[in-house]
Amino acid sequence: MAFEEIKEQFLEAEQSTKSYVKHSIDFYRLKSFKSMMKGITMAAKIFLVGSMVILALLFLSISLAFWMGGYFESTTQGFLMVGLVYVLFGIVLFLIRKKLERPLLRRFSEFYFEE
Repeated sequence: MAFEEIKEQFLEAEQSTKSYVKHSIDFYRLKSFKSMMKGITMAAKIFLVGSMVILALLFLSISLAFWMGGYFESTTQGFLMVGLVYVLFGIVLFLIRKKLERPLLRRFSEFYFEE
């Protein structure tokens, strides 16, 4: 009689453990899916908005280069001036890259570890 009770308790414990493991796996699969989908939607938004900004910047840069070319009476100089502005902007970003790293890391860690 006592062995039957112990056997039943072991079977219940085994079932409880199996249920716990199954639910834990389901929880982590759902959590990883949520994180993955947030990442994919963020990447899609960044790609769409970024491509529109790049196209706008391209056309604005071309028009600025032609306008400056008319001002300097040389289209080549206009394009060189716009190119120089982009080179200077790139150098400034390169110099402050360490200062940009920390806020980006903080923002993405909040995104990833959000409950």
